[in-house]
Amino acid sequence: MIGDDELVNPGTPVSDDRIKTVDPTDDDQAGRTSSSGLSKSILSWVATIGVALVFVVIVNAFLVRVYSIPSTSMVPTLLVGDRVVVSKLSKNPGRGDIIVFNRPSNDPAGPNDPEVLIKRVIGLPGETIESRNGKVYVSGKLLQEDYLPDNTFTQIDAPITVPAGHLLVLGDNRSVSKDGRFFGPIDKKLIVGRAVLRLWPLSRAGSL
Repeated sequence: MIGDDELVNPGTPVSDDRIKTVDPTDDDQAGRTSSSGLSKSILSWVATIGVALVFVVIVNAFLVRVYSIPSTSMVPTLLVGDRVVVSKLSKNPGRGDIIVFNRPSNDPAGPNDPEVLIKRVIGLPGETIESRNGKVYVSGKLLQEDYLPDNTFTQIDAPITVPAGHLLVLGDNRSVSKDGRFFGPIDKKLIVGRAVLRLWPLSRAGSL
């Protein structure tokens, strides 16, 4: 015996909930909706990436930039390969600040020399810098340089007077640094910015 729910009499109308009419345009509409959603998602990602790139360009051009230390002139404060963050907003540094600046024209770069240098500000406009018994004197007063290792010897062959709009910079590694003792005071217009943070390696990361 066959149950009523297993057989449909051909002569009996089928209820509406057993058969549904399919509109052939529904699949196309669903496809268009899916395609539209995907396009919006792609456009959103493109816009996000575009904004991020613009932000990076603006930051790199106007705010900060990361530099790699190329030489031993700032040892032990900075080692070869260290990464430092340089603030481009700092164009008027003070004594003791570490700055990045474009190489002076009277110190032409060799084939393997960097176009930008990093040194510490020692002399300000109007000051006379000299050395006595290996110590630095600013307009006759001893300069306390706590950032240098003990027994650091600084040799300045003749007193250097800093003109207006200029700075005298020296490397912390005084015995090897080719700095203001060689090329003289630098024009402030050459300054790229002030090094504010050691970013790498993480073990020595911190402010400068």
